[in-house]
Amino acid sequence: MTSPTQLPALVAAGAARQAAVDMPPLDAWLFRHQSGGAICMTAAVLAWFEGPPPTLYELRARVRQRWAVHERLRLTAVETPAWPQWVPGPQWDPAHHVAAHDTSPAALETLAAQLLAHPLGPARPPWQLHLLPAESGFALFLLSHHALLDGVSLVTLLRSLLDAPAAVPRPRSPGGAAPPVPSRLDRVRAVLDVLPRARPLPFHGPVDARRAVSWSRVPVSELSTARDALASGRASANAVFLAAAAGALRTAGLTGRVSRLPGVCAMVPVDVRDGSGPVVLGNHYATVRVPLPAGGGPRQRLASVDGFTRRAALKQRAQAQARLVASRPQRHGRFDALLGRYADSPLFSSLLCTSAASYAGQLTLGPARFTALAGLPPLSPGHPLAMSMLLHDETAVVTVVTDHGHRHLAARLPGLIREEIDALRG
Repeated sequence: MTSPTQLPALVAAGAARQAAVDMPPLDAWLFRHQSGGAICMTAAVLAWFEGPPPTLYELRARVRQRWAVHERLRLTAVETPAWPQWVPGPQWDPAHHVAAHDTSPAALETLAAQLLAHPLGPARPPWQLHLLPAESGFALFLLSHHALLDGVSLVTLLRSLLDAPAAVPRPRSPGGAAPPVPSRLDRVRAVLDVLPRARPLPFHGPVDARRAVSWSRVPVSELSTARDALASGRASANAVFLAAAAGALRTAGLTGRVSRLPGVCAMVPVDVRDGSGPVVLGNHYATVRVPLPAGGGPRQRLASVDGFTRRAALKQRAQAQARLVASRPQRHGRFDALLGRYADSPLFSSLLCTSAASYAGQLTLGPARFTALAGLPPLSPGHPLAMSMLLHDETAVVTVVTDHGHRHLAARLPGLIREEIDALRG
């Protein structure tokens, strides 16, 4: 018989079970990487500010005011025998999610790597915001379990925390007109896109539990000059980043001097939101694999990458893939397990290369100015190396994340990517 003291807990548990919803397939895929013990799936963005930092009390009050409307931030993950679920909880307490650190600004990379390696567990909604010391000001480090938020969601949350000066136009929205619905050919390409396109490289192998992080800043004016390196027309910033990453991997001796098939293939996330309204939090992206040329000079590599990304119609291809993934049955199966192991292998892709822009212009946090933004993606099983480039206002930040065993690559590759961008400007 149930006692009166047990009744409130039982009612609350029953309400939680009723409110639980099955995760979409992409959320479930990302959740299982960590719940199954394969790898930590913490993703993050790091924002730099010039000026005095807020107090912890002020920051928590601002987070409560700006983020309380986001129901996504109330979700916790629950593993069930059939399929993982999201369970909405009560309004979160900023004291459980927002923290400050009193360390040397010189230790920023080390502290970021330590926080990135910390799995966000099921005790509360899996996101955190950290106030960190930095040169000439401070930094905000926003982390989340990737199953909860993708990179665009992290940038969106960060932007919503800040203020635009009255004289500055409202931030422009990414996207624009809704892209066309994927055609039958796009859907066929999405299915064929599971074929092997890569080969194992020297850095592939088990990923350890620690992380190493390093970054390099590139003025957007210099990146813009590099985009004009082709006689055939202006390349995208993403193409410049991918071509520079290809050159950096080659210089580091990670791809070989002779082209081999299959070769080096970057997994490139593409946002599939239509851009017609407010950005929806969650995971709304698909990945398109882009071959990274191992031979030729900087301009030849840029021409190759730019030509592929233009021909491949990345947005339509990604939308078709996203619809294919969303249509998968929500159940465990032997075929899904085999497909998952293949998608995590170096035969499917060589490394993650993601780039994006804040689309925000000038923003402030109190009297402090938001100056730069870095993206820190999680590593995936068998892939101890990932790269990103995020643009904000006048600065692009190239970031390399590795496990501890490959920390020498984290220290070296951002500089090599910067050298490749400089070579395109020459």
